[in-house]
Amino acid sequence: MLDIRYIRANAAKVQESTKQKGYDVDISQLLKVDDDRRALQQRVDDLRERRNVNASKMKGGRPEQGIIDEGKQIKIELAEQERYLTDIDAEYKELLHSVPNVITDDVPLGGEEDSVEVKVYGEQKTGAKDHLDYALERDWVDFERGAKVAGAKFYYLKGDLALLENAITQFALDFITKKGFTYMTVPHMVNQRTMTGTGFAPRTSDQSDEYAIEGEDLALIATAEIPLTGYHADEIIDEDKLPLLYAGLSPCYRREAGASGKHTRGLFRVHQFNKLEMYAFTLPEQSVEMHERILAIEEELWQALGISYHVINIAAGDLGAPAAKKYDIEYWSPVDGNYRELTSCSNCTDFQARNLNIRVRRKDGTIEVLHTLNGTAVSLARSLVVILENYQNDDGTLTVPEVLRRYLGGREIL
Repeated sequence: MLDIRYIRANAAKVQESTKQKGYDVDISQLLKVDDDRRALQQRVDDLRERRNVNASKMKGGRPEQGIIDEGKQIKIELAEQERYLTDIDAEYKELLHSVPNVITDDVPLGGEEDSVEVKVYGEQKTGAKDHLDYALERDWVDFERGAKVAGAKFYYLKGDLALLENAITQFALDFITKKGFTYMTVPHMVNQRTMTGTGFAPRTSDQSDEYAIEGEDLALIATAEIPLTGYHADEIIDEDKLPLLYAGLSPCYRREAGASGKHTRGLFRVHQFNKLEMYAFTLPEQSVEMHERILAIEEELWQALGISYHVINIAAGDLGAPAAKKYDIEYWSPVDGNYRELTSCSNCTDFQARNLNIRVRRKDGTIEVLHTLNGTAVSLARSLVVILENYQNDDGTLTVPEVLRRYLGGREIL
């Protein structure tokens, strides 16, 4: 959520940024509703003051009939104005929460195709077998039985592929905890306040990716970012304790709305997968540097795994609501001869923290909203695709990346 004072002072900028992100929000309507809300709040406050004055006249004996009549009239008018205030306040909050974070000045404008390549690493090999065909031949994955018990795009990992997923997880966890991130397991369900506060608001009502729990104020998480953001909700953190760095491991549940046109075969895009997420709470002046730091960690991790990739600065039209700027790492697919999504890292500035009332107490005693950032260490199903594509051998075996061998009992070949 943006600060309404910032929106009012920068209405044209916020409107243009909202448009560039692809959100249909009328900032002038929001500001008009805010004006009306504040005026109505003042009327309610005045009536409450009059009610208090009238009540004081009622003390000390029987009041005059005029005072009694005035009290009744104030009560009727106040009840009516409070109803109006409740309605307009709900409208105001809905409009305010529909405004996405403002993009930074160095975010490219346009849609997905307008994202800008900022770095390339490794060579571009070609000629590998599709990961699903390869895994099926080894009896390492079973989508048919996954569909039988849960529906399309659910699956079982079996044998060495399941062990390989565990090896990747353990490697990545060791890697990022050595970078100063505190490992955490997280709730797999969150309440609506946490979900909305994290900024997972769809552009339209039919674009929600979350699985809601019917009859409960709960939804399954789409990423550990959500419960990690809520971890410090309604807290004030002393300046000298920042930055706080967390690593959250969790399953992720996604309906994958809006995924049409993107690569979806096999494990690449599924309804449930495991992911290790990096998360940071920082001072506002630290967040740009922290964003680059998280990206550097992601790059170092995938370089250690021997994967070719490029880094792109995501264009405004492909950013979600909370991100002011986002980098994606896309790996080079020797199957497609093209780049595919692998990891992302976002600077959400103060957007999520304001939603969930997470603040910092400066050394001089002042209090302000802090900044939050997130970045994928490994998204496990997709990581398996990358390893299968890049380390398969002509004889049907799979070479284990060197950094993973210690987590597989020293095995070099699967």
